[in-house]
Amino acid sequence: MSYIEPVKSNDNIRSLLKFIKLGKPQFAIGLFFYFSMGALFAVLFGAEFVLSKFILGCLILFLSTWAVHYHNDYFDYKADHHVTPTPISGGSGVLIEHPEWRNLAKIMAISLILLAIVVSIVFTIIFSYPLTFVLFVIIANLLALFYAAPPIKLSYRGLGEFGNSAIGVLFPGLGFFALMGTLNLQFLIFAVPIMLLQFLFTMSVEIPDMEGDKAGGKKTWIAIKGRRFGFKLIVISGLLATISFLIMPYTNLFPQIINFNILTAITLIPLGLGIFELIINPLEKSLATKFCIYNLTGIFTAIILINCYFISIIYF
Repeated sequence: MSYIEPVKSNDNIRSLLKFIKLGKPQFAIGLFFYFSMGALFAVLFGAEFVLSKFILGCLILFLSTWAVHYHNDYFDYKADHHVTPTPISGGSGVLIEHPEWRNLAKIMAISLILLAIVVSIVFTIIFSYPLTFVLFVIIANLLALFYAAPPIKLSYRGLGEFGNSAIGVLFPGLGFFALMGTLNLQFLIFAVPIMLLQFLFTMSVEIPDMEGDKAGGKKTWIAIKGRRFGFKLIVISGLLATISFLIMPYTNLFPQIINFNILTAITLIPLGLGIFELIINPLEKSLATKFCIYNLTGIFTAIILINCYFISIIYF
């Protein structure tokens, strides 16, 4: 017995780690910087940085984003048989290896979404926030759920790109809302280039899965139009993000302390990568995937740099 029990214990640990891998919790780390960017933007508009608000907001973010990969892998189960997981796309592959975990994945997703909503309700009670905060969290979770879930199934109807791109508004919006107590026009304008960068992100995670998505019945723009079309959209969205930051100071809606030339320069990172890719035209899957990983690195670098710039304004 002394030799059998450790083996069973190790198997249980490995299974647990695989189930956690299914939820891709590491993606929540990247999206944390979207949230913190929105929170810091609120501080620039006079909101007080309350640590308890920030922490509870982060908890809502983590629960919501962790749920996404459980329900996406559940509803994309058939389609995922046609794709090979990459570091940035294709699902986790865990349910393909362990189909017996499908119902457990669905239960986990629903539980995490409900927990996120419960925390948002607690948040509104503690800080006397309007119920629109809870509604905001519910809408964000439903939008993520129906990316693949019936009856809407956005990604199977050529609409998934809109849902994914909305992350550029929703997650910074959650951070802004958590500290400011509302959303204002200035935030919505600021969110435009962030949404465009998120669209760039969306194209980059769709490009590696073109063949598999097509075989699995998904109607992503890349599956319909091809990789070259995706790389063109990457350049267009990157250029529009840069132009958006460039013209924002002329609206006279933002504090003069924000130097939008710096924000414009930061967006040149993903834009420059996109232009380079359009020139070399990497249409073969493995090479295209490599450059899409660079794109995601460039986007997160840009978001982190915006965070650092905001921190430098606030504290230095």
